Amino acid sequence: MAYRDALLVSLALVLGLGASARASADAVVNEPASGEELNWTERETLTNGFWGLSDSLADAGIEVAFGSTNVYQVNVKNGLGTHQKSGRFAGSYDLEIAADLEKLCGLAGLGLFVHTEGGWPDTVGIDEAMVGSVSGVNADAGGNRTLDVVEVVFEWSLLDDFLTVMVGKMDMAGVFDASEYANDEAAQFINGALVNNMTIPLPDYCLGAVVSAHLTESWYLAAGVGDAQADGRETGFRTALHGEDYFFYAAETGVATELDSDQGPLPGNYRAGLWYDPQPKANSDRSAETRDDLGFYFSVDQMLIKENDDPEDSQGLGVFARYGYADEKRNDIGSFWSVGVQYQGLLDGRDDDVLGLGYAQSIFSDGADSTFTANHESVLELYYSAQIAPWIAVSPSIQYLANPGGDRDVSNAVVAGVRAQVAF
Repeated sequence: MAYRDALLVSLALVLGLGASARASADAVVNEPASGEELNWTERETLTNGFWGLSDSLADAGIEVAFGSTNVYQVNVKNGLGTHQKSGRFAGSYDLEIAADLEKLCGLAGLGLFVHTEGGWPDTVGIDEAMVGSVSGVNADAGGNRTLDVVEVVFEWSLLDDFLTVMVGKMDMAGVFDASEYANDEAAQFINGALVNNMTIPLPDYCLGAVVSAHLTESWYLAAGVGDAQADGRETGFRTALHGEDYFFYAAETGVATELDSDQGPLPGNYRAGLWYDPQPKANSDRSAETRDDLGFYFSVDQMLIKENDDPEDSQGLGVFARYGYADEKRNDIGSFWSVGVQYQGLLDGRDDDVLGLGYAQSIFSDGADSTFTANHESVLELYYSAQIAPWIAVSPSIQYLANPGGDRDVSNAVVAGVRAQVAF
């Protein structure tokens, strides 16, 4: 088909940045599409890999993914209000392109990742209208945006993968403070306190660089720097290179372990990190700002039970925990912790379904008593992700928030919702 051939050539030329990309594209265009017509319940994506185009692009060294996340939530009890409709429905869509530049144009060990993101609506969110939490009951909500280029990252593997260098506009939350079970608002927990550590001032999609060293098969070191004033809707050059140039720094070390079990190894990850932010800051009750904010964090995830000995099968029980500390003079949240469990394949015949239960507590700084009348906000979230087909998952969830917004005069809130994640 003409549109398929034109799109393939265009993507290969754009990502390959050279004549060799045209040769690769021409070779692939002349091949028949390998995507088969599958039943809608069997397809990995709704369009079956863009009607076979994805397989052809993969042969040329290009991977393309397009997905959409849709969330409906309502505050069913207490909070700021239970009758307003504003902010109940929100959604986002993501287009991701990964290119193997070694395969495309001979640049050894080099890859390119491009991520564009859009969303809706441009209205007051459910938190502002009905809940008032500090963590955010919908971490996926990003407001009205048509299509922003939020990531353009070059990744270079050196010295037989001993070193990995990432440079470009990136999501630093995808590098530091990771978790196998609580790090993806589109597929796992949706409350912000169960996606990231509330004490770490990770900048928005920012210009930055990260270097990782894989010291052994299980032990790594990573260090990164990013524009602390970044706005994800901009290129980043204005905030990074003009005016006050503040950069966020982070360093992390971690160990990947495998515990023995009758069903094979149980994988786990243990991480510790430090961060530094030079921007002048003060908590909500202080008038004088102070530079040089510093904090640390820990993150753990460990599989405890494995259902079978298939190394590719992740059915079983896993646990996670986080802790973070930040200076109370400079931050409203001085410390934070979260714990939780995940079970994949709990029900017979539902091997890809996931049940998650998590609890998080953000502890407010002692010096911000006039802003926060309670000393903490707590979140309990339960979700069940049902894999209806390989390309669609539907996740009902319920959240219980104690002291939302740190205000004792606001009664504990209960938020119910459902999320649908579709891969096109």
